[in-house]
Amino acid sequence: MRIAVVGSYGTGMTMRTSRMPGRGETLGGAAFSLGPGGKGSNQAIGAARLGAEVSLLTAIGDDVLGAQGRELWRHEGVDASAVVTVDASTMTGVILVEDDGENRIIVAPGALDLLRPAHVGGFADVIAAADLLMVCNEIPADVVVSAVRTAADRGTRVLFNPAPARDLPQDAADLVDLLTPNLTEAQVLTGLDTTDPDVLLDALRERFSSTIALTCGTDGAYVDDGTDRTHIPPVRAARVVDTTGAGDAFNAAFAVAWCRGWDLRRAARYAAAAGAFAVAHHEVIPGLPHSEDLGPAL
Repeated sequence: MRIAVVGSYGTGMTMRTSRMPGRGETLGGAAFSLGPGGKGSNQAIGAARLGAEVSLLTAIGDDVLGAQGRELWRHEGVDASAVVTVDASTMTGVILVEDDGENRIIVAPGALDLLRPAHVGGFADVIAAADLLMVCNEIPADVVVSAVRTAADRGTRVLFNPAPARDLPQDAADLVDLLTPNLTEAQVLTGLDTTDPDVLLDALRERFSSTIALTCGTDGAYVDDGTDRTHIPPVRAARVVDTTGAGDAFNAAFAVAWCRGWDLRRAARYAAAAGAFAVAHHEVIPGLPHSEDLGPAL
Protein backbone atom coordinates (compact mmCIF):
# COMPACT_ATOMS: atom_id res chain seq x y z
CA MET A 1 0.00 0.00 0.00
CA ARG A 2 1.65 3.20 -1.23
CA ILE A 3 0.46 6.70 -0.43
CA ALA A 4 1.94 9.91 -1.83
CA VAL A 5 1.37 13.14 0.08
CA VAL A 6 1.70 16.67 -1.29
CA GLY A 7 1.26 19.04 1.60
CA SER A 8 2.71 21.07 4.39
CA TYR A 9 5.26 20.82 7.14
CA GLY A 10 5.90 23.27 9.91
CA THR A 11 6.53 23.70 13.59
CA GLY A 12 3.76 24.35 16.05
CA MET A 13 4.33 26.60 19.02
CA THR A 14 1.56 25.72 21.45
CA MET A 15 0.33 27.81 24.36
CA ARG A 16 -2.11 26.16 26.76
CA THR A 17 -4.29 28.57 28.65
CA SER A 18 -7.45 28.52 30.76
CA ARG A 19 -9.08 31.02 28.41
CA MET A 20 -8.32 33.19 25.38
CA PRO A 21 -7.06 36.72 26.08
CA GLY A 22 -9.22 39.63 25.04
CA ARG A 23 -8.07 42.28 22.61
CA GLY A 24 -5.09 44.17 24.08
CA GLU A 25 -4.95 41.83 27.08
CA THR A 26 -1.81 40.07 28.33
CA LEU A 27 -2.63 36.75 29.98
CA GLY A 28 -0.14 34.87 32.17
CA GLY A 29 -0.07 31.36 33.55
CA ALA A 30 0.12 29.55 30.19
CA ALA A 31 2.18 26.43 29.42
CA PHE A 32 4.38 26.34 26.30
CA SER A 33 5.50 23.48 24.06
CA LEU A 34 7.18 23.20 20.66
CA GLY A 35 6.49 20.42 18.21
CA PRO A 36 6.31 19.43 14.54
CA GLY A 37 3.13 19.88 12.53
CA GLY A 38 1.70 20.78 9.15
CA LYS A 39 -1.25 18.86 7.76
CA GLY A 40 0.71 17.15 5.00
CA SER A 41 3.42 15.88 7.31
CA ASN A 42 0.93 14.93 10.02
CA GLN A 43 -1.15 12.90 7.58
CA ALA A 44 1.94 11.28 6.09
CA ILE A 45 3.14 10.20 9.53
CA GLY A 46 -0.36 9.07 10.50
CA ALA A 47 -0.64 6.87 7.40
CA ALA A 48 2.87 5.44 7.93
CA ARG A 49 2.04 4.52 11.52
CA LEU A 50 -1.00 2.62 10.25
CA GLY A 51 1.03 0.54 7.82
CA ALA A 52 1.30 2.50 4.58
CA GLU A 53 4.48 3.12 2.59
CA VAL A 54 4.44 6.92 2.42
CA SER A 55 6.34 9.49 0.35
CA LEU A 56 6.07 13.21 1.10
CA LEU A 57 6.53 16.34 -0.99
CA THR A 58 6.73 19.61 0.91
CA ALA A 59 9.07 22.60 1.28
CA ILE A 60 11.18 23.54 4.29
CA GLY A 61 13.79 26.15 5.11
CA ASP A 62 17.51 25.62 5.59
CA ASP A 63 17.09 26.10 9.31
CA VAL A 64 16.95 24.11 12.52
CA LEU A 65 13.18 23.60 12.18
CA GLY A 66 13.63 22.08 8.72
CA ALA A 67 16.40 19.81 9.99
CA GLN A 68 14.10 18.65 12.78
CA GLY A 69 11.51 17.76 10.14
CA ARG A 70 13.94 15.58 8.21
CA GLU A 71 14.91 13.77 11.39
CA LEU A 72 11.25 13.25 12.26
CA TRP A 73 10.45 11.69 8.86
CA ARG A 74 13.50 9.43 9.11
CA HIS A 75 12.34 8.26 12.54
CA GLU A 76 8.75 7.69 11.37
CA GLY A 77 9.69 5.86 8.17
CA VAL A 78 8.34 8.50 5.78
CA ASP A 79 10.25 8.87 2.50
CA ALA A 80 11.31 12.53 2.43
CA SER A 81 13.73 12.32 -0.49
CA ALA A 82 11.51 14.65 -2.56
CA VAL A 83 11.20 17.33 0.14
CA VAL A 84 12.71 20.58 -1.15
CA THR A 85 14.76 23.09 0.81
CA VAL A 86 14.15 26.72 -0.17
CA ASP A 87 15.38 30.16 0.82
CA ALA A 88 12.75 30.94 3.45
CA SER A 89 11.96 29.96 7.01
CA THR A 90 10.19 26.70 7.73
CA MET A 91 6.46 27.19 8.28
CA THR A 92 5.55 28.09 11.86
CA GLY A 93 2.17 28.00 13.55
CA VAL A 94 1.12 29.51 16.86
CA ILE A 95 -1.56 27.39 18.54
CA LEU A 96 -3.66 28.57 21.48
CA VAL A 97 -5.41 25.73 23.32
CA GLU A 98 -8.02 26.24 26.05
CA ASP A 99 -8.65 23.83 28.92
CA ASP A 100 -11.61 22.24 27.10
CA GLY A 101 -9.38 21.33 24.15
CA GLU A 102 -10.65 23.94 21.71
CA ASN A 103 -7.93 25.67 19.72
CA ARG A 104 -7.10 28.75 17.64
CA ILE A 105 -4.21 28.72 15.17
CA ILE A 106 -2.20 31.39 13.32
CA VAL A 107 0.22 30.28 10.58
CA ALA A 108 3.27 31.93 8.93
CA PRO A 109 3.70 29.84 5.73
CA GLY A 110 7.34 30.74 5.02
CA ALA A 111 8.89 28.03 2.84
CA LEU A 112 5.52 26.64 1.81
CA ASP A 113 4.83 29.76 -0.23
CA LEU A 114 7.80 28.76 -2.42
CA LEU A 115 6.50 25.28 -3.21
CA ARG A 116 5.80 25.25 -6.95
CA PRO A 117 4.00 23.11 -9.56
CA ALA A 118 7.46 22.32 -10.95
CA HIS A 119 8.21 20.49 -7.70
CA VAL A 120 5.10 18.39 -8.27
CA GLY A 121 6.45 17.56 -11.73
CA GLY A 122 9.54 16.13 -10.09
CA PHE A 123 7.29 14.06 -7.83
CA ALA A 124 5.14 12.72 -10.68
CA ASP A 125 6.68 9.25 -10.82
CA VAL A 126 6.07 8.79 -7.10
CA ILE A 127 2.45 9.84 -7.55
CA ALA A 128 2.09 7.44 -10.48
CA ALA A 129 3.38 4.53 -8.39
CA ALA A 130 1.08 5.30 -5.46
CA ASP A 131 -2.31 3.78 -4.71
CA LEU A 132 -3.52 7.16 -3.46
CA LEU A 133 -2.47 10.82 -3.46
CA MET A 134 -3.34 12.90 -0.40
CA VAL A 135 -3.31 16.68 -0.81
CA CYS A 136 -4.42 19.51 1.49
CA ASN A 137 -4.78 23.29 1.28
CA GLU A 138 -1.85 24.43 3.46
CA ILE A 139 0.18 24.89 0.26
CA PRO A 140 -0.25 27.30 -2.68
CA ALA A 141 -3.44 26.79 -4.68
CA ASP A 142 -1.61 26.19 -7.96
CA VAL A 143 0.38 23.38 -6.32
CA VAL A 144 -2.84 21.74 -5.12
CA VAL A 145 -4.29 21.88 -8.62
CA SER A 146 -1.05 20.59 -10.17
CA ALA A 147 -0.96 17.64 -7.75
CA VAL A 148 -4.58 16.71 -8.42
CA ARG A 149 -4.12 16.90 -12.18
CA THR A 150 -0.88 14.94 -12.07
CA ALA A 151 -2.55 12.14 -10.14
CA ALA A 152 -5.53 12.07 -12.48
CA ASP A 153 -3.28 11.97 -15.55
CA ARG A 154 -1.47 8.95 -14.13
CA GLY A 155 -4.50 7.06 -12.88
CA THR A 156 -3.87 7.58 -9.17
CA ARG A 157 -6.84 8.21 -6.91
CA VAL A 158 -6.98 11.52 -5.05
CA LEU A 159 -8.00 12.29 -1.47
CA PHE A 160 -8.44 16.04 -1.13
CA ASN A 161 -8.65 17.47 2.37
CA PRO A 162 -9.74 21.11 1.86
CA ALA A 163 -8.07 22.36 5.01
CA PRO A 164 -7.63 25.19 5.70
CA ALA A 165 -10.88 26.17 4.03
CA ARG A 166 -10.31 27.31 0.45
CA ASP A 167 -12.17 26.57 -2.76
CA LEU A 168 -10.88 24.44 -5.63
CA PRO A 169 -11.36 25.25 -9.35
CA GLN A 170 -14.14 23.17 -10.85
CA ASP A 171 -11.94 21.41 -13.39
CA ALA A 172 -9.76 20.16 -10.53
CA ALA A 173 -12.76 19.40 -8.31
CA ASP A 174 -13.96 17.02 -11.02
CA LEU A 175 -10.78 14.96 -10.57
CA VAL A 176 -11.12 14.35 -6.81
CA ASP A 177 -12.05 10.81 -5.74
CA LEU A 178 -12.51 11.38 -2.01
CA LEU A 179 -13.33 14.74 -0.42
CA THR A 180 -12.93 15.11 3.35
CA PRO A 181 -14.13 18.52 4.60
CA ASN A 182 -15.28 19.45 8.06
CA LEU A 183 -18.37 21.62 8.52
CA THR A 184 -16.50 24.92 8.17
CA GLU A 185 -14.69 23.78 5.04
CA ALA A 186 -17.95 22.51 3.56
CA GLN A 187 -19.48 25.95 4.12
CA VAL A 188 -16.63 27.58 2.19
CA LEU A 189 -16.86 25.08 -0.67
CA THR A 190 -20.62 25.54 -0.98
CA GLY A 191 -21.01 29.19 0.01
CA LEU A 192 -23.72 28.20 2.49
CA ASP A 193 -24.05 29.52 6.03
CA THR A 194 -25.49 26.39 7.62
CA THR A 195 -24.28 23.52 9.76
CA ASP A 196 -26.98 21.12 8.54
CA PRO A 197 -24.99 18.13 7.22
CA ASP A 198 -27.65 17.09 4.72
CA VAL A 199 -27.93 20.57 3.22
CA LEU A 200 -24.15 20.83 2.93
CA LEU A 201 -23.82 17.36 1.45
CA ASP A 202 -26.53 18.08 -1.11
CA ALA A 203 -24.66 21.24 -2.16
CA LEU A 204 -21.29 19.47 -2.24
CA ARG A 205 -22.82 16.74 -4.37
CA GLU A 206 -23.72 19.35 -6.99
CA ARG A 207 -20.03 20.23 -7.37
CA PHE A 208 -18.20 16.99 -6.60
CA SER A 209 -18.78 13.59 -8.13
CA SER A 210 -16.41 12.11 -5.55
CA THR A 211 -17.11 10.15 -2.44
CA ILE A 212 -17.53 12.61 0.43
CA ALA A 213 -16.67 12.14 4.09
CA LEU A 214 -18.00 15.12 6.04
CA THR A 215 -16.66 15.34 9.59
CA CYS A 216 -18.94 16.94 12.15
CA GLY A 217 -16.98 16.99 15.40
CA THR A 218 -19.00 15.60 18.29
CA ASP A 219 -21.77 14.58 15.86
CA GLY A 220 -19.48 12.07 14.14
CA ALA A 221 -19.27 12.01 10.36
CA TYR A 222 -21.36 11.44 7.23
CA VAL A 223 -20.26 9.47 4.19
CA ASP A 224 -21.88 9.91 0.81
CA ASP A 225 -20.85 8.00 -2.31
CA GLY A 226 -23.47 9.56 -4.58
CA THR A 227 -25.91 6.71 -4.01
CA ASP A 228 -26.07 6.17 -0.27
CA ARG A 229 -25.58 8.59 2.63
CA THR A 230 -24.74 7.24 6.07
CA HIS A 231 -24.26 8.85 9.46
CA ILE A 232 -21.27 7.49 11.35
CA PRO A 233 -21.78 7.99 15.11
CA PRO A 234 -18.90 9.60 16.97
CA VAL A 235 -16.36 7.45 18.76
CA ARG A 236 -16.23 8.82 22.27
CA ALA A 237 -12.78 9.78 23.49
CA ALA A 238 -11.72 8.84 26.99
CA ARG A 239 -10.99 12.54 27.47
CA VAL A 240 -10.64 15.64 25.30
CA VAL A 241 -7.44 17.61 25.86
CA ASP A 242 -6.47 18.90 22.39
CA THR A 243 -8.48 18.84 19.16
CA THR A 244 -5.61 20.17 17.00
CA GLY A 245 -4.69 16.94 15.17
CA ALA A 246 -8.05 15.20 15.04
CA GLY A 247 -8.66 15.96 11.37
CA ASP A 248 -5.20 14.78 10.36
CA ALA A 249 -5.63 11.52 12.29
CA PHE A 250 -9.05 11.03 10.67
CA ASN A 251 -7.70 11.62 7.15
CA ALA A 252 -4.69 9.36 7.59
CA ALA A 253 -6.80 6.49 8.89
CA PHE A 254 -9.47 6.96 6.23
CA ALA A 255 -6.80 6.94 3.51
CA VAL A 256 -5.27 3.71 4.79
CA ALA A 257 -8.66 2.02 5.16
CA TRP A 258 -9.71 3.15 1.68
CA CYS A 259 -6.49 1.78 0.18
CA ARG A 260 -7.22 -1.52 1.91
CA GLY A 261 -10.53 -1.67 0.07
CA TRP A 262 -12.73 -1.37 3.15
CA ASP A 263 -16.30 -0.25 2.64
CA LEU A 264 -17.10 3.36 3.50
CA ARG A 265 -18.80 2.67 6.82
CA ARG A 266 -15.91 0.59 8.10
CA ALA A 267 -13.35 3.11 6.83
CA ALA A 268 -15.19 5.99 8.48
CA ARG A 269 -15.51 4.15 11.81
CA TYR A 270 -11.79 3.43 11.71
CA ALA A 271 -11.06 7.08 10.93
CA ALA A 272 -13.41 8.26 13.69
CA ALA A 273 -11.57 6.04 16.15
CA ALA A 274 -8.29 7.63 15.05
CA GLY A 275 -9.76 11.08 15.62
CA ALA A 276 -10.96 10.09 19.09
CA PHE A 277 -7.50 8.78 19.92
CA ALA A 278 -5.97 12.07 18.77
CA VAL A 279 -8.09 14.39 20.91
CA ALA A 280 -7.17 12.44 24.04
CA HIS A 281 -3.50 13.40 23.62
CA HIS A 282 -1.65 16.68 23.92
CA GLU A 283 -0.08 17.80 20.61
CA VAL A 284 -0.46 16.25 17.19
CA ILE A 285 2.35 13.71 16.80
CA PRO A 286 1.67 11.88 20.10
CA GLY A 287 -1.99 11.78 19.05
CA LEU A 288 -1.44 9.97 15.76
CA PRO A 289 -2.29 6.34 16.48
CA HIS A 290 -0.50 3.16 15.51
CA SER A 291 -2.50 0.18 14.24
CA GLU A 292 -2.59 -1.46 17.66
CA ASP A 293 -4.21 1.63 19.14
CA LEU A 294 -7.26 1.18 16.88
CA GLY A 295 -7.71 -2.55 17.20
CA PRO A 296 -11.30 -2.42 18.59
CA ALA A 297 -12.38 -0.29 15.60
CA LEU A 298 -11.64 -3.05 13.13
